[in-house]
Amino acid sequence: MTTPITPIWKQNTDLDRINGWNTNTAMEVLGIRFTAVGDDWLQGTMPVDHRTHQPFGLLHGGASVLLAETLGSSAAMLTLDPEKELTVGLDINANHIRGVRSGIVTGTARPLHLGRTTQVWEIRIENEDGALVCVSRLTMAVVPARVIGTNVK
Repeated sequence: MTTPITPIWKQNTDLDRINGWNTNTAMEVLGIRFTAVGDDWLQGTMPVDHRTHQPFGLLHGGASVLLAETLGSSAAMLTLDPEKELTVGLDINANHIRGVRSGIVTGTARPLHLGRTTQVWEIRIENEDGALVCVSRLTMAVVPARVIGTNVK
């Protein structure tokens, strides 16, 4: 028997609201969109095109990392009350498994650890066939909101 998952989110997870965070950012320029949210995961997509290619026509590893950090850091923020706490990135790593030349990649962020002062997220990025393209681990620091402030609404 499977135990039901308790949602981890402390904020409204409306996708229109979360996608609004991308306005006037690198995420908007690269076409990153949040597309789905579950009880303990956040998913988003990014096109593989001239904006995200490296010189040899493949998905740029840095673009994959930008997608991973976008998903993981946004998910981390959703687990907190932004009036009290915020998250900032401490470390990210990525293993690039498979090249992609075109289409859409989909990333899914899931927590590995949700602590009082740190969070660790795993982000898996897959191609349109569901094959693993990149796996990333993101460590976030949880800090008092007064330390950095926010414009996230």
